Amino acid sequence: MRILTAHFCEEAHLDEAGKLHIHGIFFDRAAPGFPAQQDHMVLVLVVEWDPEDQGRYRFRLDLDGGGDQPSFTVDGHTDVGRSPGDLAPPRTFLIMPIEETVFPHPGPYRLMIRIKGETFAGPTLNLMETGEASMGS
Repeated sequence: MRILTAHFCEEAHLDEAGKLHIHGIFFDRAAPGFPAQQDHMVLVLVVEWDPEDQGRYRFRLDLDGGGDQPSFTVDGHTDVGRSPGDLAPPRTFLIMPIEETVFPHPGPYRLMIRIKGETFAGPTLNLMETGEASMGS
């Protein structure tokens, strides 16, 4: 099993042909003060599974900013089966809109991905304090 891609972005979707479209990937957000709120963002995560991986797998995603609690946590599961015709490995596509995320302080916020007893470091959002920019969208 491996993480093929993980991003924070403005919009994403999987089309009928199975192509993943990701728009507006971002790594930094600016806010006039803290705590700050991101009104809307989308988390995209694609996991490619090993051929022997079949069944239901639990996962946990935490956006960790180094404080007492993550800015958000997602607990879920995915069902992994064989790919049609076994031509490609099975994949899980997670496209998750996230609303009203609060960031208590400036600095880096790292997405931690836990699946099958392993922890993977995902993308980092860097939050910066400025007097002008708005995080709203």
